[in-house]
Amino acid sequence: MQRYYTTDEVAERYRTTSATCRYWRHIGYGPKGGKVGRRVLYTEAELERFDAWLEE
Repeated sequence: MQRYYTTDEVAERYRTTSATCRYWRHIGYGPKGGKVGRRVLYTEAELERFDAWLEE
Protein backbone atom coordinates (compact mmCIF):
# COMPACT_ATOMS: atom_id res chain seq x y z
CA MET A 1 0.00 0.00 0.00
CA GLN A 2 1.35 3.40 -1.03
CA ARG A 3 1.94 5.93 1.76
CA TYR A 4 1.29 9.59 1.11
CA TYR A 5 2.80 12.54 2.98
CA THR A 6 1.38 16.00 3.54
CA THR A 7 3.33 19.20 2.98
CA ASP A 8 3.82 19.56 6.75
CA GLU A 9 5.26 16.03 6.99
CA VAL A 10 7.61 16.69 4.07
CA ALA A 11 8.74 19.95 5.69
CA GLU A 12 9.49 18.10 8.92
CA ARG A 13 11.44 15.43 7.02
CA TYR A 14 13.66 18.05 5.34
CA ARG A 15 13.86 20.27 8.44
CA THR A 16 12.30 23.28 6.78
CA THR A 17 8.95 25.07 6.83
CA SER A 18 5.84 24.15 4.88
CA ALA A 19 6.12 27.57 3.17
CA THR A 20 9.54 26.55 1.84
CA CYS A 21 8.07 23.29 0.49
CA ARG A 22 5.33 25.27 -1.26
CA TYR A 23 7.99 27.59 -2.72
CA TRP A 24 10.04 24.59 -3.90
CA ARG A 25 6.94 23.23 -5.64
CA HIS A 26 6.36 26.63 -7.27
CA ILE A 27 9.89 26.84 -8.71
CA GLY A 28 10.09 23.14 -9.67
CA TYR A 29 12.61 22.11 -7.01
CA GLY A 30 12.14 19.39 -4.43
CA PRO A 31 9.88 16.37 -4.44
CA LYS A 32 6.97 16.46 -6.87
CA GLY A 33 3.60 16.61 -5.16
CA GLY A 34 0.22 15.86 -6.61
CA LYS A 35 -3.11 17.45 -5.79
CA VAL A 36 -5.69 15.21 -4.21
CA GLY A 37 -8.78 17.30 -3.73
CA ARG A 38 -7.57 20.48 -2.07
CA ARG A 39 -4.42 18.96 -0.59
CA VAL A 40 -1.00 18.35 -2.08
CA LEU A 41 0.35 14.90 -1.23
CA TYR A 42 3.74 13.32 -1.85
CA THR A 43 4.42 9.62 -2.40
CA GLU A 44 7.12 7.74 -0.52
CA ALA A 45 8.75 6.85 -3.86
CA GLU A 46 8.95 10.52 -4.83
CA LEU A 47 10.60 11.43 -1.51
CA GLU A 48 13.13 8.62 -2.02
CA ARG A 49 13.83 9.90 -5.55
CA PHE A 50 14.48 13.40 -4.19
CA ASP A 51 16.71 11.98 -1.43
CA ALA A 52 18.79 10.13 -4.04
CA TRP A 53 19.04 13.31 -6.13
CA LEU A 54 20.26 15.24 -3.07
CA GLU A 55 22.98 12.66 -2.43
CA GLU A 56 24.45 13.10 -5.93
